[in-house]
Amino acid sequence: MSLTLDVDGPRWRAHLRAVAAAHPGLVPVAKGNGYGFTLGRLARKAQWLADQGYGVDTLAVGTYDELEHVAHRFGGSLLVLTPWRPFGVALQIDPALADRVVHTLGRPEDVADLLARQPDARFVLERMTSMQRHGLSARELWAVAEQLRAHPRARLEGVALHLPLAQGSHLSEVQRLLNDVVAAELPTRTLWVSHLTDDELAQLATSYADYAVRPRIGTGLWLGDRGALRVTSTVLDVHPVERGDSFGYRGRTAPKSGHLLVVSGGTAHGIGLEAPTGDSSIKARAATLARGGLDAVGFVRSPFAIDGKQRLFAEPPHMQASMLFLPSGAHVPEIGDEIDVRVRFTTTAFDQVVVS
Repeated sequence: MSLTLDVDGPRWRAHLRAVAAAHPGLVPVAKGNGYGFTLGRLARKAQWLADQGYGVDTLAVGTYDELEHVAHRFGGSLLVLTPWRPFGVALQIDPALADRVVHTLGRPEDVADLLARQPDARFVLERMTSMQRHGLSARELWAVAEQLRAHPRARLEGVALHLPLAQGSHLSEVQRLLNDVVAAELPTRTLWVSHLTDDELAQLATSYADYAVRPRIGTGLWLGDRGALRVTSTVLDVHPVERGDSFGYRGRTAPKSGHLLVVSGGTAHGIGLEAPTGDSSIKARAATLARGGLDAVGFVRSPFAIDGKQRLFAEPPHMQASMLFLPSGAHVPEIGDEIDVRVRFTTTAFDQVVVS
């Protein structure tokens, strides 16, 4: 009766171990919906990796609000990726947790403010990259280095680089940014990096052998072996219809004879709430045009697949269920059957996550 994520446990755990073994200094990232697994489960799995001796001493979360979901399930340090600001939840951290939290700082005024409040705060300095999201310029990095000389108790844990998703090699940008880090003479030799390939990480470690490189990995770790993951919906009801029959909330009419299927999984799960993929390839643009064409004639391809074919929504998905249309001649599942669903894990909330 649920939208379920089934995980081939042995295969998934083998993948997690392989990623951890290949990336010394790994910092697992658990944020948002926990990549569909939930934050709590990922925190426990990060602790499992730590217990197995993979050196996982830090877990990264997206926001300060997420700390409460992971803090009692993972025993190491907790890096918050959202930059610290002098307002909101960042100022309400449980004092018992304060020494485990590693803040991200991206403005000189925030460095001064945080250290005035907590002189022995732990933090990383984020260097602005071509992402243009958060971070310090080269000049600001030098200014912060000067600030830190007046705060001997401050615990600078490294410099962070948040790079764009793969658009060619990042190495030339990284080298340029690292030259700024070196020139600033900061009291650290640790780099926290995101979205570098294994080859880029290896080259970086070779070129800057005096720096410890800590890769922050989320998608590649938790979702890197899609073959270990299967998402299913349950068929809740089946109704034969003839052309012209009325159905649904808005009294639509069947375009031809076939069957209506009511299946578990709706907007409350993220079904039908498609996130932009960022894929600008010709194939992706063609797919977008094709979807637009379906929309124009009243059909939208759903993520529910029967016999390997994505079926059409009969009407927009509801909160916890969706209605599909199957034309005559198509295989009609029975009530209670499970059907496959193709979802984007970072936007889907599952009723159940079953790990074998």
